[in-house]
Amino acid sequence: MKKVRKAVFPVAGLGTRFLPATKANPKEMLPIVDKPLIQYAAEEAVDAGIDTLIFIIGRNKRAIPDHFDKAYELEAELEASGKLDRLAEVQHILPPEISCIYIRQPEALGLGHAVLCSQAIVGDEPFAVILADDLIDGGDKSCLRQMVEVYEKEQSSIIGVQKVPLEDVKNYGVVAGENIQDQLWKLSGLVEKPQPADAPSNVAVVGRYILEGTIFQMLKETMPGAGGEIQLTDAIAKQLKQESVYAYEFAGRRYDCGSKLGYLQATLEYGLKHPEIGTAFREYVSKMNNIK
Repeated sequence: MKKVRKAVFPVAGLGTRFLPATKANPKEMLPIVDKPLIQYAAEEAVDAGIDTLIFIIGRNKRAIPDHFDKAYELEAELEASGKLDRLAEVQHILPPEISCIYIRQPEALGLGHAVLCSQAIVGDEPFAVILADDLIDGGDKSCLRQMVEVYEKEQSSIIGVQKVPLEDVKNYGVVAGENIQDQLWKLSGLVEKPQPADAPSNVAVVGRYILEGTIFQMLKETMPGAGGEIQLTDAIAKQLKQESVYAYEFAGRRYDCGSKLGYLQATLEYGLKHPEIGTAFREYVSKMNNIK
């Protein structure tokens, strides 16, 4: 049985929707309370049994490898000042057995191209792709762990999906196929950002994938689209013509942290349940509601 041991994080985008905050700071380093988005994504991968994290970075993303690296001066200062709880937090961002690999994407040529940059490391193994600006709270079981469990049964590519209002399908890749279980579809097609009248369903692709290694050949055969970008959904559409591809509707709440509204929603809700400040923050929000 094939196991999913590697995860790819495409983090080379410019984050223009959050300018000027992202002029010098990667959008994946924007914090939700006290952890950056990329750390939530990495923790989700580790929870799913991933042991190799592959980050596809751009020239302005130095802060990401710095975040996961050892910080000698900071750790020495925290130890000297007796802040041992804070020291433990920065020393254990990831378990010691987890490997981090950084690959430079020379040009921003789309999500498909970013995934293709990982081929030399992934090889022909199944692997996960996580988009960090889709923050997913899976509760007791992370979204990717749910998907890994499905993959271990089906041994085929799995795409994370959720149902969206029909008027919103124009913002997503949308799947067509047979609903074979409550949360599982066997795909027959995949349409990128259709108009509502043309959409095959309201089941939309979100930022979680488990892909067979055959996707790399599909990506090489995929012609660039608008802006010269290679779309991952186009390659998956090719792949499902040759092998089974499934869509899984995960359990949990997704926050679109690529948008300002989604980012603020995540900040509010994660703040309300934060073990350190949640109670005080809830009281503050309650007072604000009363003022209104």
